[in-house]
Amino acid sequence: MVSKNIFSSYKVILIVGLFFRILTAIFSEGYGMHDDHFLTIEASSSWANNYDYNHWLPWTEGSTGKPEGHSFTYVGLNYLFFASCKLIGLNDPKILMIFNRLLHALLSMLVVYFGIKITEKVSNRKNAINVGWILALLWLMPFMSVRNLVEMASIPFLMWGIWFLLEAKGRSAFVYGGALIGLAISFRYQVAIFTIGLAGYYLLKRQFSAFFYFCLGNIISFSITQGIVDYFIWGYPFAEFIGYVSYNMTEGTTYLPNTNYFMYFYVLFGVLLFPFGLLMGVGFFRSVKKQLFLFIPTAAFILFHTWYPNRQERFILSILPFFIILGVIGFDTLRERSFWNKTWNFSWKFFWILNIPLLVFFTFASTKKSRINAMYSLYGTTKSNPQILMEGSGDASLSMMPKFYANTWHASFKEVTEKSIDSTFKPDYVFFCGKGELKHRVQFYKKQYPKLHLYKICAPSSIDQIVHDLNPRNVNEYIEVWKVN
Repeated sequence: MVSKNIFSSYKVILIVGLFFRILTAIFSEGYGMHDDHFLTIEASSSWANNYDYNHWLPWTEGSTGKPEGHSFTYVGLNYLFFASCKLIGLNDPKILMIFNRLLHALLSMLVVYFGIKITEKVSNRKNAINVGWILALLWLMPFMSVRNLVEMASIPFLMWGIWFLLEAKGRSAFVYGGALIGLAISFRYQVAIFTIGLAGYYLLKRQFSAFFYFCLGNIISFSITQGIVDYFIWGYPFAEFIGYVSYNMTEGTTYLPNTNYFMYFYVLFGVLLFPFGLLMGVGFFRSVKKQLFLFIPTAAFILFHTWYPNRQERFILSILPFFIILGVIGFDTLRERSFWNKTWNFSWKFFWILNIPLLVFFTFASTKKSRINAMYSLYGTTKSNPQILMEGSGDASLSMMPKFYANTWHASFKEVTEKSIDSTFKPDYVFFCGKGELKHRVQFYKKQYPKLHLYKICAPSSIDQIVHDLNPRNVNEYIEVWKVN
């Protein structure tokens, strides 16, 4: 029989958390949404190949000539990764992404480690163990931690900074903590709201020295990563940050407007599953009196995103670990009463009954699989600028294809939603998207291209199919790659 002491070991928590993240890094291919691939991987890997995919750099032909509000910090670090791999001759896109995800998996372990340390510092070991297991094995954490989302990549530095501030044995600790959180802001500008909450706490407590050195650390870190870099690229500091603020004050408020003011709480409760998520919500609000240092910045972050019209579920992920920490600590104060202790015990067990199958499923779940495999089928072909006809005249919707996986930045696409032949476009490949009337569509194009032959079948993954069935707006289509010659 396994001793319960094993589950009370911080080392075991970290080993198990790392194990699942490594599995996810190896087996969970793909990207979750547009931003974590096209704004990160396509941009950074194209720079490593002397190309500017998004035309962000001012000297690139086709650039608007002005900053569009994209921080170069996280994209730049990914660029250094791809450039280093290129130097040692590592070019296969799928292998590159395995190593990229492994690096993110290792980085995300800081979230588990500092989640334990922070909880034990402000509460006790029992709560630290519970927080550790949730952060290590919450079904969403390994899967999202290895993705290229700034919302997730900024969390380790945010928590590391908080740990320095809690230790705070001298002025330098506030500077270091501020610098790390400043780096998190440089990854994702919205983290500045969290920082404002921390600064507000120091002012509220009249800790003016802490306020000063914390802000100094922020300024130093942000100035290096944003000021110097942007000056080199644009000729003046903080160009991208200014562009970001300008965009979000004008066009950003009309982009994907969402009137659901409770959405972020639904996300936080939902991620932690029912009914455990509700208990975490109760604990979060109960923590306000005794955990003001963590509560103020976390609540400020939630309130700002709730107020801002552009609401997307992933935006709230940056403070998920703090919500969990505060939820566990806050609810622990209720467990002195028999009813609430029984409620906790039942919810805790039921949480793991629901969580473990989800964790296993997402550990091996690949997303956008058909798009990736369709483009990867072109990797290593001799033609550097293939012309691809995206054929969607059946029941499918067409979507952007990830050029990174073909390792060719000069591929050109023509999308058609009705069976037609454009004599000016000479395709090398035809991507038939969706199964609707597929046989008739293929026969139609074979009349124009007699040597057209099946090259690769790319089926969506199980999770892609589930997501598409739940909401057809999520385009995760079956794709057949046919070669013209």
